[in-house]
Amino acid sequence: MGKVTGFLEIPREQPTRRKAAERIKDWFEIYEPYPEEKQREQGARCMDCGVPFCHTGCPVNNLIPDWNDLVYNNRWETAIRRLHSTNNFPEFTGRICPAPCEAACVLGINQPPVSIKLIERSIVERAWDEGWIHPEPPEQATGKRVAVVGSGPSGLAAAQQLRRAGHSVTVFEKNDRIGGLLRYGIPNFKLEKHVIDRRIEQMRAEGVVFRTNAHVGVNIPVKALTDEFDAILLCGGAEHPRDLPIPGRELKGIHFAMEFLPQQNRRNEGDSESALLASMNAAAPILATGKRVIIIGGGDTGADCLGTSLRQGAKSVQQFEIMPKPPEERAASTPWPLWPLQLRTESSHEEGGTRDWSVGTLKFTGDAEGNVKLLHAVRVGPPPKFEPIAGSEFTLDADLVLLAMGFLGPVRSGMIEQLGLQLDNRGNVATTNYMSSVDGVFAAGDMRRGQSLVVWAISEGRKAAAAINEYLSTKQESLARARHSVAVGSR
Repeated sequence: MGKVTGFLEIPREQPTRRKAAERIKDWFEIYEPYPEEKQREQGARCMDCGVPFCHTGCPVNNLIPDWNDLVYNNRWETAIRRLHSTNNFPEFTGRICPAPCEAACVLGINQPPVSIKLIERSIVERAWDEGWIHPEPPEQATGKRVAVVGSGPSGLAAAQQLRRAGHSVTVFEKNDRIGGLLRYGIPNFKLEKHVIDRRIEQMRAEGVVFRTNAHVGVNIPVKALTDEFDAILLCGGAEHPRDLPIPGRELKGIHFAMEFLPQQNRRNEGDSESALLASMNAAAPILATGKRVIIIGGGDTGADCLGTSLRQGAKSVQQFEIMPKPPEERAASTPWPLWPLQLRTESSHEEGGTRDWSVGTLKFTGDAEGNVKLLHAVRVGPPPKFEPIAGSEFTLDADLVLLAMGFLGPVRSGMIEQLGLQLDNRGNVATTNYMSSVDGVFAAGDMRRGQSLVVWAISEGRKAAAAINEYLSTKQESLARARHSVAVGSR
């Protein structure tokens, strides 16, 4: 514990966000630089608890008190080694993780918790600046080949771990660039893409092979992977969006969030309109410019749609959630150290638009050309019934409706069906120690556990890599024993 009285003397601080009126004019990340001295002070607030509950809150089990102390004591290079021992990509989690570790911080019982997420990002960015992060290729090769399908956070984490264990690793990505949800789901104002690119270059230098425009089960036969590789890891995510099957759903101008967000990310990558439409097999661009936008869904994806719509110059933006409005403070139903039920205001909510809760959508109506023009809604009661409240019906003008209501699991057609994988009762790939119902085929991330956080995806990828490494080692040992038995028997 670097400073025994640090948590008593130093208040919690966070980097200042750029002014909303300024940041909605660009796609850059929203935070101002934060001085090193203040970063170290925030590390001093950590109490180095005898039982660090932040560990239980963190899906990758980061050694949080360790690197808080190291930062306070100006031992940054040791801090990045400690951080990398549990997390392959702290620059991702340091930007976009909701920080369940902070919700479990012991200091947070009666004070603002330690700024864990800030310190994590500070460590890794300092490490990149100082050149402490470099390729770590394996010293020996095992001769085993592993295919990783999907280049989101779970696939990337698994690929790096497997390669460093000495296996030959090829990552198959259906899109034209590596990164999965990080690349085409999360807006640039939350994660600029050069942050992904520098990690990809590190992994390439370590020997990981990346194949883009390689859609396994579509233009890459599943049999090609089962014939060529000793193990396959499926990290394709939960890409089956929850729909809203109500009258008028077929009208033009109603889109899933993941039809809308990737288009803007591709523009930010420099793609032309024709190129991005071709790559997404879309008929027309989806833009909020000058439109009355309604977002259905109050989670992170809805907030991303809000920030993107404002930057595109929407005339107005309204965001609805069917659940009741959460309390301003931690709800009694989610006491410390649980992840709290409480109202969260994202950076996008500071920038404009309006939010409303306990709203159910009844139908859409449109004009003679088939364009959406009105949303018909009603106030609803609490879950699970969400019963409509009589006399509370209302309508809103709408030119663009974005459905951001979550995901129902992986897409079953194609790869999953061709492999004949068993699914669990939630429609995800069923596994035992990350292996599916097919020998040698593993699954991790959202494809295995359902829609979740980037930090959970990294954790899943690391654990799946360990399971695959054990599987390949056991297989190698069994083969060696069989060969030895044959050799002894032939004497």
